[in-house]
Amino acid sequence: MNAEEARSIEDGIGLSAEDRSEWFAEFVSENERAIRQSLTGALGVDPGREATAEALAYGWEHRDRLRGMDNPAGYLYRVGLNWGRRVAGRKTVLFPADSRGEFELVEPGLSAALAGLSEKQRLVVYLVHGHDWSFSEVAELLEISKGSVQKHMERGMTRLRRELKVEA
Repeated sequence: MNAEEARSIEDGIGLSAEDRSEWFAEFVSENERAIRQSLTGALGVDPGREATAEALAYGWEHRDRLRGMDNPAGYLYRVGLNWGRRVAGRKTVLFPADSRGEFELVEPGLSAALAGLSEKQRLVVYLVHGHDWSFSEVAELLEISKGSVQKHMERGMTRLRRELKVEA
C-alpha cells in the first residue's frame, strides 16, 4: 500500500457512503449536546443554537476529514464560534429578557454579569457550573490545559461574585 492509498483509507475515502454517514450520525449523537452547550455559552441562546446547526452542517460536508481528527468536536466548536462571531456579532445574551418563564430561577443580573467576563471565563463558568462539565472535558474542547481551565474558573467566579455582590 502506498502513502496515497493509506491516506485515503485514513481519511475515510475508502469507506462506503453508508459507513461514513453512519459514523457521522454516531458522532452527532455523542457530541451535539456538548457542541450546542459550549456555543450557547459562548454566543448566547439563539446564536448558539444557530451556530451549532451551521457547525454540524459543515461537519456533514467535511465528515471524511473530520473523521481523521483528534478532536472533531473541538474543531466543530471553533467552526460554530467563528460562524457565530461573523453572523451574530459579539453581543452575548445567555438569558434573554423575553424568556423569563424559561429561566425564572436565574439571578436577574447574571446574564449581564456573565457578559462582562472574558469569553473563556464565561464559557468555563457556564459549562462547569451550568452543565456540570469537568475541567478535563472543558480543557479538551477548548484545547487548553486543565490548569488554564481552573484559572479561568477562579477569575470568572471572582468577577461574578464581585459584580453580583455575593460572598464566597
